[in-house]
Amino acid sequence: MAKFFTIDIHTHILPEHIPNWKERFGYGGFIHLEHHKPCCARMMKDDKFFREVEDNCWSAETRMKECDHQTVDVQVLSTVPVMFHYWAPAEHCLETSIFLNDHIADVVKRYPHRFAGLGTLPMQDTALSIQELKRCREIGLKGIQIGTNINGLNLSEPQFFPLFEACQELDMCVFIHPWDMMGESQIQRYWLPWLVGMPAETSRAICSLIFGGIFERLPNLRVAFAHGGGSFPATLGRIQHGFDVRPDLCAIDNPVPPKNYLKKFWIDSLIHDPKMLDVVVDMFGVEKIAMGTDYPFPLGELEPGKLIRESKYSDTEKEMMLSGSALEWLGMKREDFE
Repeated sequence: MAKFFTIDIHTHILPEHIPNWKERFGYGGFIHLEHHKPCCARMMKDDKFFREVEDNCWSAETRMKECDHQTVDVQVLSTVPVMFHYWAPAEHCLETSIFLNDHIADVVKRYPHRFAGLGTLPMQDTALSIQELKRCREIGLKGIQIGTNINGLNLSEPQFFPLFEACQELDMCVFIHPWDMMGESQIQRYWLPWLVGMPAETSRAICSLIFGGIFERLPNLRVAFAHGGGSFPATLGRIQHGFDVRPDLCAIDNPVPPKNYLKKFWIDSLIHDPKMLDVVVDMFGVEKIAMGTDYPFPLGELEPGKLIRESKYSDTEKEMMLSGSALEWLGMKREDFE
């Protein structure tokens, strides 16, 4: 089997030691880590257990060892979405964002051949977000990760446009990851927020940017969506049909058909199904599919790149999905990691 240069655009990282923001700000809701045994910690939201993580969630050295074993050359680092803190006062979210962004920038600075980084922003305040976006660029991050909605607001809301405009102007890419899923409180059983809510959230974000005319107004904005675009690829026919039969409802901000935007944004390859890979390749093209795993979490691809490597596609097409499209989205070259 051919050896391909491989970039994983969808990986999450936390600092090993997180400040006590509850004590600092005077209210709860923030995540901290309880290191209750070697190489393992509990993510706790105040006194409530959220998730168990291992040291590959914070140790760059452990990550590199695992990447060597999994034949991943580069990881693109972003925070865990529970750390977005959009619900907090903007100035507090800015402070936590700076801490998280500085941590990722430090990892990239120490190991520039193995990592690239994305920042997080206080999206509840556009001016502060643009301020931190500019700082992210100054400290070496290549883009940002944001949620699929901001406190219930769709990404097409006018208040967010200046941020997307700044991303285009500053040549910063955008990774959109589902969080704060609509209807989450009604689907708690069976892990449905992650299995059903997240794919729907991602489609919500894609449709918002299409119908809101963001891609039309900012043709050079580089956006990638997590989890293979969520439920969007499987429901595009319905979305396009709705646009065709009810333009009075769907085309009020942008008259361009949704299907026209399939080559305008990227999706990661985290779809878990060879047949679905064929669907998205046919729909988006290999140039807009970038390998992503959701490392180090169990709902991700546990053997990074296996779906692509074992597919029917040519080595050239596999190389594009395993690294070429990621490099274009990041605005980087392979030589940047050599």
